[in-house]
Amino acid sequence: MLLKTLLKYSLVLLVILSVFNCKEEKATQTEDKVVVKFKKEGVLSIKKADSDTIIKTLDIEIADNEYETQTGLMYRDKLETSHGMLFIFPNIDFRSFYMKNTKIPLDIIYIAEDKSIVSVQKNAKPFDETSLPSEAPAKYVLEINGGLFDEWQLNVGDKISFTSINE
Repeated sequence: MLLKTLLKYSLVLLVILSVFNCKEEKATQTEDKVVVKFKKEGVLSIKKADSDTIIKTLDIEIADNEYETQTGLMYRDKLETSHGMLFIFPNIDFRSFYMKNTKIPLDIIYIAEDKSIVSVQKNAKPFDETSLPSEAPAKYVLEINGGLFDEWQLNVGDKISFTSINE
C-alpha cells in the first residue's frame, strides 16, 4: 500500500516537473528566435578628407534615443555590406561601445561634431563585453561590418554626410 502511494505521488511530481521543463524550453526557444530586421531610416556618404570624393554610400538605421543607442545592432544575424547604423548623441563626449548580444563583428567608427572620423575600433568581436572607447570626443558613431574600414581604405579625417528619411 505504501509503495503504491509513493508511486502515485512520484508520478504526479514527474508530470509537474515535465510541464515546468516544457514551459522553460519554450521560453528559451522564443528568446533564441528574436529577429530584428534592417529598417532604412536614412542615407550616409563617406568622403575622402582631402578631395570630397565619395568612397561609399550606405543605407542607415538611425539610433538617436536612449533605447536605440543601448540596443544598437544587438540580436542581428547579419548586416548587409551596404548597410550601417548611425548613432546620434545629443552631446559631444568620449564614447565607449561594447558587443554584448551582438552576433556579428563590427567596425565602430567614432565621428566628431564636424562629421570627421576621429577614431575607429576595428573588427570588434561578437559577444565581447570589453569596452571599446573612442580616442577623441565624438557626437556620432557609425557601425559597419567588421573589416570594411580597411577594405574601403577609410582613414581618420575622412568625413561623413547623411540625410534622414522623414516618415
